[in-house]
Amino acid sequence: IGVIPARYASTRFPGKPFAKIKGKPMLQWVFEAAKNTPSFSEVFVATDDQRIKELAESFNAKVIMTPPEAPSGSDRVWEAVKDLKADIIINVQGDEPLITGEILESLVQAMIKNKDWKMATLGKKLQPQDLENYNTAKVVVNHRSEAMYFSRLPIPFGRVKDFSSSACYKHIGIYGFQKDFLKEFCETPPIEIELLEALEQLRALYLGAKIGVVETTLECMGVDIPSDVEKVEAAMERL
Repeated sequence: IGVIPARYASTRFPGKPFAKIKGKPMLQWVFEAAKNTPSFSEVFVATDDQRIKELAESFNAKVIMTPPEAPSGSDRVWEAVKDLKADIIINVQGDEPLITGEILESLVQAMIKNKDWKMATLGKKLQPQDLENYNTAKVVVNHRSEAMYFSRLPIPFGRVKDFSSSACYKHIGIYGFQKDFLKEFCETPPIEIELLEALEQLRALYLGAKIGVVETTLECMGVDIPSDVEKVEAAMERL
């Protein structure tokens, strides 16, 4: 199942799901990519806002209303799927308009193949300009393509001098969960390093879960602030 958590009250970009990208609401771009994922039996938008519900239904998306107090996107996803039958849940971020069904399918297939992965996410080869950007999360992986640590700081230390390491990736925040682990994850209170880094996936590592990192070469670009819309439109022109 693919679930797109969406909220209206973003601090940096209120009403973000409505942002027009090439004339189409951002939420619709993400929904259409999710619908083009062969392994998804269902795709839902999870929201606590009536305005987003009406927007999603305008392009025939199924909507599940979730409690407004959900502290994170993953909690909103859990509220949406806890009574549904599914083994693998993909949290499709509603602010990733360049995501494709191809990328999402690669994540699903990797989780089917690696059954000991409680979680999986995406990584792209890190570019020098990403290294000192604290808005870009980095992930270091082991020889089995499993996450060892995530940080907003340059990791491992010393990469500023030597940019040849292949163990570090730019993290792309699309998550796959085994459903039973999503329950455990959401029932565990946030931990100190997660709050310090503002990276919820560190909670999964703290719980001892294996997080697979699936490499992608495709362009992904999140929308955090209004000026990001122009960057995404420029990226679409290049594709």
